[in-house]
Amino acid sequence: MTQQDRETRKPVRISDTITDSRLLVSRHEAAQRLSISERALDYLVANKQLSTRRIGSRVLIAVSELRRFIRQDHPESLAG
Repeated sequence: MTQQDRETRKPVRISDTITDSRLLVSRHEAAQRLSISERALDYLVANKQLSTRRIGSRVLIAVSELRRFIRQDHPESLAG
């Protein structure tokens, strides 16, 4: 990548990365969007910091729930 390419690229905004047309995402995608492991995501769900929806055998997380979680401060570590 040339210096000119780097200068002309638009910076990625958080709102651009989280918006899409889906209302629910998988555990894997939710973990990716939060930049945490799936195990850490499971910890958040188990401790009722994130709520899930179950459709059949699938565990899904609402994008609005991820946005709510992102807006909060989280000073404590996930593993405690």
